[in-house]
Amino acid sequence: MHENKGQLMADILHTKHLNRFTIIWIFIFAGFASSHTHAQFVNGADIGWLSQMEATGYKFHDSTGLQKNCLQILSDKGINTVRLRVWVNPSGDKINGHCSKNEVVAMAIRAKALGMRIMIDFHYSDSWADPGKQNKPAEWATHTFDQLLTDVYNHTFEVLDTLKRSGVIPQWIQVGNEITMGMLWPDGSTGNWPKLAQLLNKGYDAAKATDSSIKVVIHIDQGNDNGRFRFFFDQAANYGVRYDIIGLSYYPYWLGTDYTVSINELAFNMNDMTARYGKPVMVVETGGDYLQVQNTYNMLAAVIERVKAVPGNQGLGVIYWEPQGEKSWSGYQLSCWNSDGIPTAALDAFKAHGTGFTGATCGAEFRFYPNPCNSGILNFEFNSMTAGSIVRIFSIDGRLMGLYKPDGPKDAVKLNLLPGIYLVETFTGSYSIMEKLVVTN
Repeated sequence: MHENKGQLMADILHTKHLNRFTIIWIFIFAGFASSHTHAQFVNGADIGWLSQMEATGYKFHDSTGLQKNCLQILSDKGINTVRLRVWVNPSGDKINGHCSKNEVVAMAIRAKALGMRIMIDFHYSDSWADPGKQNKPAEWATHTFDQLLTDVYNHTFEVLDTLKRSGVIPQWIQVGNEITMGMLWPDGSTGNWPKLAQLLNKGYDAAKATDSSIKVVIHIDQGNDNGRFRFFFDQAANYGVRYDIIGLSYYPYWLGTDYTVSINELAFNMNDMTARYGKPVMVVETGGDYLQVQNTYNMLAAVIERVKAVPGNQGLGVIYWEPQGEKSWSGYQLSCWNSDGIPTAALDAFKAHGTGFTGATCGAEFRFYPNPCNSGILNFEFNSMTAGSIVRIFSIDGRLMGLYKPDGPKDAVKLNLLPGIYLVETFTGSYSIMEKLVVTN
């Protein structure tokens, strides 16, 4: 093993022409060289309706009107993650059915082929589960509590094992959906925390038995309500619930007020959750009125920025619920799609505000902005630097596009780059970090 991993990284990146296998090794060594690896910010879309929309013949179009695969349109809009709900034995109803194991696996394979990451949302029901309803699957309705524990474990493991054998390992799963009042009522209600904790831990254990890298999310609603979250997660701590991430829903539309009324409450709650329980947070559901395009854009941008601002890089990302679920098909008001099959401009908030990677805590922190950049002036900032600090910009295929030696802790350079995605690497003599830069027109 090379003794100076940072120097090794710099030596590798000094090569002007790199093949795709070398690019893979760049990311591996970047992880070694930094004291904390970077994680791509989650720009997510819950697309549970997509299979049945396609099955009914719904056609999707990009912003130019060209008919396209919906997943490709979402990817072009900056979406890098999809969330897929799974029901136990769903009906064939257009709106309230589907989302079976087989449909979820098929969609996950398609999303992975586009380079997207996957979250699986286990409802543990045959249809919708949320704070107002957590109905047992019909097949489990008469089971004893001990049988329910086995049901949760077996169902979770079966879905995840099928995904794994199909070449997809989800990055995250949810054990339950919006379980503010518990799940699998009445056994697993929050009126019976000892049993609820056991059920949640069975889901956790099944995920880790499938693959230890899978992160488990516990998700409740009204992410701006700190008292609601403290009450729930205090109980989870008291009863030994095992999980990795706190998931939040945030819908100003359903709160009946503009997002400006509650966005700071959301920020406070997320910051408090990470400080109080030592867990990262993710907004796993949000959305705004598709007719109020600018307001929904502003809301989404504000949510993204508040999540990115959670201290210690503990804000992992934001997932929009059913952006493609256009109202004429779904009856749902909070999509990001017009009646002509074209996404609204509200979805552009992901590319404008959700690009890049979460920062790493290192010996000397580095940032650059704006990102995305219009190929104008790019600003570099070092909290501390050495005489050997350098910044390199590479094309996605590994060609060196620029090398800069900053004159001080703050510097700026004129970019002359075509629109596209680039890799920015900084080397300070003791560590190396690589991040994504998006250059627009």
